[in-house]
Amino acid sequence: MISIKTIREKPQSVQDILDLKGYEGSISKIHSLDENYRTINKKLEGFRARKNKVSEQVAISKRDGTDSNDQIVEMRKLGEHIKQLESELNRVKKELNTKLDEIPNLPHSSVPKGKNEENNVIIREWGSKKVFDFAEKTHLELSKDLGLIDLERGAKISGSGFPIYTGKGAKLERSLINSMIDHHTEQYGFTEIFPSVLILEESMRTTGQLPKFKEDMYLSELDNLYLAPTAEVPITNMHRQEIIPESELPINYVAYSPCFRRESGSYGKDTRGLLRLHQFNKVEMVKFVKPEESYGALEDLVLQAESILKILGITYRVVELCTGDLSFSAAKCYDIEIWSPGEKKWLEVSSCSNFEDFQARRGKIRFRGEIDKKVNLLHTLNGSGLATPRLMVALLETYQNEDGKIVLSDSAAEFIGMKEIN
Repeated sequence: MISIKTIREKPQSVQDILDLKGYEGSISKIHSLDENYRTINKKLEGFRARKNKVSEQVAISKRDGTDSNDQIVEMRKLGEHIKQLESELNRVKKELNTKLDEIPNLPHSSVPKGKNEENNVIIREWGSKKVFDFAEKTHLELSKDLGLIDLERGAKISGSGFPIYTGKGAKLERSLINSMIDHHTEQYGFTEIFPSVLILEESMRTTGQLPKFKEDMYLSELDNLYLAPTAEVPITNMHRQEIIPESELPINYVAYSPCFRRESGSYGKDTRGLLRLHQFNKVEMVKFVKPEESYGALEDLVLQAESILKILGITYRVVELCTGDLSFSAAKCYDIEIWSPGEKKWLEVSSCSNFEDFQARRGKIRFRGEIDKKVNLLHTLNGSGLATPRLMVALLETYQNEDGKIVLSDSAAEFIGMKEIN
């Protein structure tokens, strides 16, 4: 949620910036609602002040034994006016908050302008695309030959998009998760969290999944609990409605969770194999920092995600998203894409975002200054470190041999704890 004060002071500027993000709504409606809210509130304060004054006069009249009928009649009328205004104020406030919830975050001034992913900017690349002297296979072929993933039985149980990892495939998946968690905790000092995956509606609202992405969420209607689309949601909400001492910042968490997404907008996109799933595993990094430190923390976050790909020897590139390709909540975002030799395309494996105070305002996540004792909104960030499905795609395809075996590099084998998959 962006500040109503920002909209109030420069509505046209906010509208122009949001237009760059593809926002189709109008700030003028919100501006009008805000003006109406303040007008009603001013009237309400006036009536309350008058009622208090008349109440004092009634008390004086009773003490002095004089007639106070006129004042009592006026108090009743004032009470009726106050009740009506309070009802109207609550209605306008609810409508205003609903409209504010629908506004995406403002892009940072450094974000490149553009309409879609074609306008994203490649920041850097690492490694070179693997070239084979034999006919390489896709991860689907390799997984079937080696008995690593069972898509058919997964579909029989839950429908498409719910793979079953079997044998060494299950071991590889588990080892990747454990190794990445250990890497972030041991190398960068993250605190490990094992979060719940059933989420309250208010928690989903805090991180910006609701109301915009309601159709893409899995919902247990009996309990009105959502399945986590990413560990970002429960981890960020650990500090919802809290005031954190400045001395405790920055806070860096890392968590594994299964992620659940309906992928309702994926029609026509490549959904083969592990490329797009309804349930997948991901290691997530979440940071809570002081506002002046958040953009340095974003650069660190990207490097921390990259470090795993360097150890694994996976070719990748870092892409800065343009205004039109930014997520709803992000002020600035870098995607990390890995090269898939079998698919012959770049696959997103991590998205690292700075939300500034957007999520903090929605969730009332604040910090108290150590010296001035003032309470301010902090900044939140998150980044995948990493998502496993496409990482496994690149690993299998990159390290395949002509005989069909997967033989990892020494660095990758040491990291994962596996050398050969056959």
